[in-house]
Amino acid sequence: MPKKIIAFSLLLIFVLTAGFGCKTSSQATQEASKPITLTFWQTFDDSDAFAEIIKKYQVLHPNVTIEYKKFRYEEYENELLNAWAEDRGPDIFAIQNTWVKKYQAKLAPMPAEITMAYMVETGTIQKEMVPELRTVKSLTTRELKNNFADVVSNDVILDDGKIYGLPLSIDTLALYYNRDLLNSAGIANPPSYWNKEFQQNIKKLTKQDPKKGLVQSGVALGTSKNVSRYSDILSVLMMQNGAVMTSGNQVTFNSVPLTMSNNYNPGLEALRFYTDFANPNKEVYCWNNDMPNSLEAFTSGSLAMFFGYSFNLEQIKAQAPKLNFGIAKLPQIEGNPIEINFANYWVDSVSKKSKYPNEAWDFIQFLTKEENAKIYLEKTKKPTALKSLINSQKDDEDLGIFAEQVLSAKSWYHGKSINDAESAMGEMINLALTATDKLQEILTDGAIKVQQTLN
Repeated sequence: MPKKIIAFSLLLIFVLTAGFGCKTSSQATQEASKPITLTFWQTFDDSDAFAEIIKKYQVLHPNVTIEYKKFRYEEYENELLNAWAEDRGPDIFAIQNTWVKKYQAKLAPMPAEITMAYMVETGTIQKEMVPELRTVKSLTTRELKNNFADVVSNDVILDDGKIYGLPLSIDTLALYYNRDLLNSAGIANPPSYWNKEFQQNIKKLTKQDPKKGLVQSGVALGTSKNVSRYSDILSVLMMQNGAVMTSGNQVTFNSVPLTMSNNYNPGLEALRFYTDFANPNKEVYCWNNDMPNSLEAFTSGSLAMFFGYSFNLEQIKAQAPKLNFGIAKLPQIEGNPIEINFANYWVDSVSKKSKYPNEAWDFIQFLTKEENAKIYLEKTKKPTALKSLINSQKDDEDLGIFAEQVLSAKSWYHGKSINDAESAMGEMINLALTATDKLQEILTDGAIKVQQTLN
């Protein structure tokens, strides 16, 4: 064979086989594959709650490093504000469900779609992983409403119709009860309703000493400073009774709703009911400002019923390992067609100052997928925010009650200062104890103070 033909044949073979086993990427794919770091801030959860999920995510996106940092609750919000002021804030961070509207100006809403580089396996003989650019649609508002408990859409979909955060868990207010005290009083089961039976139970469970005063209390209700989550308890009593906490940007829990007849004020009556338990002139008197904190009283064995969240379970077991207690659903108003419970939870959001908002939102959506949320929930022992996982938690001895209440849980926006709003609710309680003839005035003044946090 002539040398020219041999040379040409070799050149042709080289051209045909050039790049075999070595995939090339477009410039856009190479750009999307560059290493980036996402900072992820949380409170309460240790890093091992997310370690497995982060590892799974990095299999798909090995160019993305996620740095997790946990803060104490007491310092968390100040750390966020200081970090944003100094342009060193996190890409992803958790905020309470009542903070979402407050922080809207600092949040990047979820984009409609996200384009990222994914690692995919190619080749038949010599397999290898190469980056591939993909555009994936984000969760829609319809899908969010279908997948998550109803309270979520009310809290995270703001006035512009965009999604500003997603939760992994939703906690609900429930009734903890001392089995031994109920047994001794001849009460077979904790009350399901706020009715005469509940009030009769309280009288049976409360004991007074002529010199020492209250030595055993039926329930921790009526005051503010020593009742854990007093604002949540009063809020859910108002909502169960028919009060509308807010309408638009207006506080309305002091008003008579249009649906109410006979000028009945549900907010006022809920305030009266709550404070009766700390009023010495009432038959249900069982609590006062001199009592210890409600959680402390419950773990000491001197309190029969205590209202708390699932996170209180670990505290109770640690402080009173031998306490014989149970958990029941939050009492309702007998005859009401629907249950109303109270939600308390955190959502993961993306900072508007993030350099990588798409990647940050991609991770949040990955985090809250059913299979990944399940990993998180099993590690943290928390009730789910996803409807699809509720049934799997219903039979759990510790979480079942909280999970059952998720679908009927509600919340309300407390304005730009949740502390000021809760203080206003506490002040209403304190004043109502000393001026029972001025409840409407007290309620209206309280609503005005909460309104100031919304303005």
